[in-house]
Amino acid sequence: MAEERKSWLRRRVETALVTGLTRAYSTVRVDPQKFLLQLRAAYRVPVSGYRGVFSLEIHELDAVADSIIRSGMKMAAIEGAGFGLGGLLTIVPDLGVLSAITMRTVQKLSLLYGFEYNTDDEIADLWIAAASAAGVDLSRELLEKEVINRFVPRVIQRIAARASTEVVEKWAGRVIPLASSAIGAGLNYWFVRAWGERARAHFRQRHLAVRERVHQEMLSAGSRSSLPSGG
Repeated sequence: MAEERKSWLRRRVETALVTGLTRAYSTVRVDPQKFLLQLRAAYRVPVSGYRGVFSLEIHELDAVADSIIRSGMKMAAIEGAGFGLGGLLTIVPDLGVLSAITMRTVQKLSLLYGFEYNTDDEIADLWIAAASAAGVDLSRELLEKEVINRFVPRVIQRIAARASTEVVEKWAGRVIPLASSAIGAGLNYWFVRAWGERARAHFRQRHLAVRERVHQEMLSAGSRSSLPSGG
């Protein structure tokens, strides 16, 4: 009986996540220009554009990333406490809002480390990061990255399948009505923290790779310019 309940809950969580992430893909988007203003005003990041973050010390970006993740965790906890009062009856709307909070956190981390998402390729990269945050390996799907309308739904399905398996043991506690509010807050807090930390690691690694590539290109250009001219 316990296994049947877990299987039912896993399917419900997976369906809710697919719905929430699909809605997040269609309607939830952090405006890059507004977020740039927020970075400058609220976080004191001294840049006029996103390329400027590559000239900052990496620990400065990491400190802002910590703050962004904590903010998402707090929002998710508040949302989880409210919806948690309904136990499993509210799991679908809860996951819809949680998906939006999580994807906005991922988007902010992407921008912070210098990666916008204006083109189809950039949007695909953003969802690759979301998949990485969920612990999903997308090596096979990378070949179809250019077909964005096919790629994103497949990624969402993979993310939902992995995430539902990861959290079902924890969310099973929401069948206890009197405890569901506290459980909902704690689980949502954990969910955004886990995804935020994984997404941060993904973007940080990409950021450092870009820095290294630019550094090597500058060294190469300097070497060429120092060569004696023929004649």
